Amino acid sequence: MKPTIIIGGGIVGLFTAYFLQKSGTEVIIIDKGDMQVNCSTGNAGMIVPSHIIPLAAPGMISKGISWMFSSKSPFYIHPRFDRKLLQWSWLFYQSANKSHVEKSIPYLKNLSLMSKALYQQFKAEHIESNLGLVEKGLMMIYQTAEVEKEEIEFAHLAQKHGLAAEILSPADIRNIEPNLEVKARGAVLFPGDAHLSPAALYGFLKNHLEENGVQFKNKVTVTGFETKSDKVIGVLTSEGKIEGDKFVLCGGAWSAELAKMLDFSLPMMGGKGYSFIQDNKPEIKQASILTEMKVAVSPYGNQIRFGGTMEIAGTDESININRVKGIFESINRYYPDFQSKFPETDQIWKGLRPCSPDGLPYIGFAPNWKNVLVGSGHSMMGISLAPATGKILAELYAQKSPSMELAGFKVDRF
Repeated sequence: MKPTIIIGGGIVGLFTAYFLQKSGTEVIIIDKGDMQVNCSTGNAGMIVPSHIIPLAAPGMISKGISWMFSSKSPFYIHPRFDRKLLQWSWLFYQSANKSHVEKSIPYLKNLSLMSKALYQQFKAEHIESNLGLVEKGLMMIYQTAEVEKEEIEFAHLAQKHGLAAEILSPADIRNIEPNLEVKARGAVLFPGDAHLSPAALYGFLKNHLEENGVQFKNKVTVTGFETKSDKVIGVLTSEGKIEGDKFVLCGGAWSAELAKMLDFSLPMMGGKGYSFIQDNKPEIKQASILTEMKVAVSPYGNQIRFGGTMEIAGTDESININRVKGIFESINRYYPDFQSKFPETDQIWKGLRPCSPDGLPYIGFAPNWKNVLVGSGHSMMGISLAPATGKILAELYAQKSPSMELAGFKVDRF
C-alpha cells in the first residue's frame, strides 16, 4: 500500500502523523518550511478548555472597528482591497452572533477536553518528553469595570457548561503572585487549563516520529495534485510527484491555497501573532491573560514568554514592530515591578494562525474527494486542540466512528 501524505508539518500535522503511525500507517509529511521555527513553536503553549467561545462572537465587530484605529491594538485588520479578505470578513460578520456562539460551545468544549486528556496520556506514555506541562490553570486578569463584567459573565457561562471557574479579588491575586505587584481590579481563574513549552513539544514529537519511521520532506512546495475520478493519487511538488493512498491537508494558514488546487473552498486568513521571551524577574508564577490587551503570559521557571495580537494578514510574514510594542507596553501596565526589556528583532517570534471566519476549525473529509481529509483553521488554539484533531483524523482515516460529534467542524460549511 502507498503511504499517507500529510501536507503541513505544524503541530496538527504532527499529531495526525502520531496517531496514524501508532496504528501502523506509513506516513510522509511535506512542509514548505524547514520545520525548525513555525506557528507551532513560538506561541503561548496554552491548553485551554476554558476557551469555549469562538473568535467570531458578539462584540468583536464593534471592538475590531475601534481597535483598527490603533496599530498596537489586540485585533487589527489592515484595510485593503482583497477579494479573499472581503469574503472572509463578510462570513465573520455573519457568524458573530449569539446563536453561533451557543451552537459552537459544545463542539469547542468537547474537543478541548479531549485534547487535555490526550496530553495527560501523552505525558504518561512519554515520561522522557520533558514538555514543561504545568497544570496550574489560567488566570484572566482585568483592570477595568467593563472587562470585569465580561469576564465574570464568561465565568458563569463556563460554570454553566461544567467548567470550573473562580472569581478572584486583588488579595487572591497577591496570594497567587507573591513576588511582584499585579495591577488588577480582579481576575478569573480557570483551574482546568494548563500550559507547556511549544518548542519542547514540537521538537520531541518530530524526533519521535522520525525514530518511528515517519518521513519528512522539508522545504518542499506543493504545486498541484494528480487525480483520478474522485480520488487524489499524487501530490505535485517542487521535488516531483509523490504518490499516496490518502492525503491530509494540515497546511495552516496556507490550507485555503491547497483547497483551491482541489477545487473546493476553504475560507481562511492568517492571523499574525508575535511573542518574545524574557528573563522572569521578579518571578511571575501563574500563566495568565492580560485581558484588556489580549496578551498571554506563559512562565517557564526562570524564563517567561509574552505573546499576543491578532493581525489579519493573509500570508504576509513580515514583522510589524508596532504590534510587538503593544505587547511589550502591556507588561508593566499589569506588572509594574517586572524588569522588561524590549526584544531585539531576531528575538521576536511571529507566526500565522489559520483563522476560519466562524472561529471553528475544519476537521473531516474534503468535499467531493474520497481520500482527502482536512485538519486546519484552529486559530489561536492549535496547540490546545491538536491532539484531539489528530486522533479524530486518524479515526476517520480508518473509517471508524469519530470520538465526538463533528457537525460544527464540517469542511464544506461555507
